[in-house]
Amino acid sequence: MKNERKDIKYYAQRNIRVENLIHFVNKERLKEQHRKQQRNKASGIDKVTKEEYEVKLDDNIDNLIERMKKFSYKPLPVRRTYIPKVNGKLRPLGIPAYEDKLVQGVMADILNEIYECKFLECSYGFRPNRNCHQAIREINQRIMINKVNYILDCDIKGFFDNVDHKWLMKFLEHDIQDKIFLRYINRFLISGYMEDMKYHETYKGTPQGGLISPILANVYLHYVLDLFFEKYIKSRLKGEAYLVRYADDFIIMFQYENEAKQVYKLLTKRLAKFGLEMEQEKTRILPFGRFKGTKETFDFLGFMHYNGTTRTGKYTVGHKMSKKKRKLKHQAITKWIKEHRTTTKFIDIIKLLNKKLIGLYAYYGINGMLNELYKIYYHTLYALRSSIFRRSQRRLSIQIFNKILERVPIVEPKIYKDIWLLP
Repeated sequence: MKNERKDIKYYAQRNIRVENLIHFVNKERLKEQHRKQQRNKASGIDKVTKEEYEVKLDDNIDNLIERMKKFSYKPLPVRRTYIPKVNGKLRPLGIPAYEDKLVQGVMADILNEIYECKFLECSYGFRPNRNCHQAIREINQRIMINKVNYILDCDIKGFFDNVDHKWLMKFLEHDIQDKIFLRYINRFLISGYMEDMKYHETYKGTPQGGLISPILANVYLHYVLDLFFEKYIKSRLKGEAYLVRYADDFIIMFQYENEAKQVYKLLTKRLAKFGLEMEQEKTRILPFGRFKGTKETFDFLGFMHYNGTTRTGKYTVGHKMSKKKRKLKHQAITKWIKEHRTTTKFIDIIKLLNKKLIGLYAYYGINGMLNELYKIYYHTLYALRSSIFRRSQRRLSIQIFNKILERVPIVEPKIYKDIWLLP
């Protein structure tokens, strides 16, 4: 497998269109992808789980490969469900059939091999060895070290639902010559979705929830946004400008306000050409940086960024949890406790809560965020105490509640990531 990956990288690094990719979708890689799948996950419209597929794993994969060779394999429509967004609206999420997960996973790995050496440094989302904390560190350093005075805070309206299939396939064809491989990618794009027992065709967008969706989104924005900014826009600016993108979320930092306004107009036209548009209500230009010292703030990746000072009075970029995110987290914790207070033992509730809190702390636990995390911690204590009091026939005292927590304590927050020491 290492030799296979070297072959792909060899051509990709030399900007040669890659051929013969479909044979990398083989039994070994499919079985590896099967091992990566988590158990007890929601199933697609086929209702096949990992456990069921595993009973005759070799036979199932042999059958899958045979169908792919005969071109009789067609991805099933994804099962559409909805998850809540920060603003209270619902975000559509697609759950693919189990076999489709395996094929998508392998094809996504192959695409990552091809494009990782092509993607630019400004892109951080859904890439190997890159994460949101590195993106935040990049923003901090640019604002604190470079000549940054203005932020273009951007939001693409319904990006994953509006990716143009024809343009996406053109971008892929620019780097990939294997028509069969591309044909199967196109089949995933047009496989459609099932909702309320009705089939809906998909003429645009990527399969949300699919393993292949993040890399396809990165390829699309690599050509639509990243290259356009680095090769076309930056060469025409007099001042400094820096792009930081995480999936479809991005900001651009500028030295001059007039250039920020010019780029905003250019990006609006550029995105429209490829079937995308800015969310006007969420996109804005604001003064920000050590030369401005304003009280303006902007949200990015769940953090609210503001102009602050260190204990010694030096300028720094401060961070808090965005108000919308904090409100959503509070509501989610309270709701979860209410749902489980009558069906789960109190000690088990605390153990499960701790797992959720550790994940939340790990994401938001960067320099300067400890006080913010304690707000979540104290809200959890309050919600838990209120819930257990309501469940009890007699009102429990604070002392008894505290004794229970001494036995099984709620995990307290700590700083997990020092963003200044990140590579």
